[in-house]
Amino acid sequence: MNFMDGFLVACFLFFIGSTLGWCLEVVFRRVCTAKRWLNPGFLTGPCLPLYGFGVVGLFGISLIPIHTGMAWLDAVLVILIMGAAMTLIEYIAGLIFIKGMKIKLWDYTNRWGNIQGIICPLFSFFWLLVSAFFYFVITAPVIEAVRWFVSNLWFAFFVGIFFGVFFVDLASSIHLSAKLRSFAKEHGIVIHFEKLKEAVVEDTEEKHEKPSFLLPFKTLDLKGKLAGMKEKFSSERKTKSPKSEQ
Repeated sequence: MNFMDGFLVACFLFFIGSTLGWCLEVVFRRVCTAKRWLNPGFLTGPCLPLYGFGVVGLFGISLIPIHTGMAWLDAVLVILIMGAAMTLIEYIAGLIFIKGMKIKLWDYTNRWGNIQGIICPLFSFFWLLVSAFFYFVITAPVIEAVRWFVSNLWFAFFVGIFFGVFFVDLASSIHLSAKLRSFAKEHGIVIHFEKLKEAVVEDTEEKHEKPSFLLPFKTLDLKGKLAGMKEKFSSERKTKSPKSEQ
């Protein structure tokens, strides 16, 4: 496989992983956390880049030649590497958003053994289970899908459309994050993004209006509404508010 084929395969896997991961998170929030239909993640469309990078990473790790002479040990080592890689990806992504944007996309603060509320042993264990499932069940179908994709590069057109929409979505989401970051810095807080979405949905429903699943912030007056809902989505106080120092 040459460089271009490898690049296209990585794009294909990112497309598959981020889309299926988004579907998984929608169901998870409906059943386990928010108990309502919420659009997960930072972007507007059906895409969670964390899962996209995760699938690309898992596939790459599955290709690493590990030969100890014992098949079971080979499997254990690969799964451990996969689980560690997923935890590292989760930590880096969480750290970028907290430090750079003052936004928490998830919060494990109440979980035992957590590190900065970004990763914790429980979810690292879940990543190990996901890695084991990928290694024993998903790897073979993924390899077949990759082979099909390489021999049917016309499908790259649809992947290209996905990335076109993805980058437009990313630009729009970064624009929103700039406003949220400004508000967070002004009030010395870190914004819990999921709680903010829940607060916006609740506020919309209280007005007897139908909230938008994909665009919950479309009717939100950020300057006028965020301050009134601050206690609902403030994850933790990081610095003193400039106003409190006056």
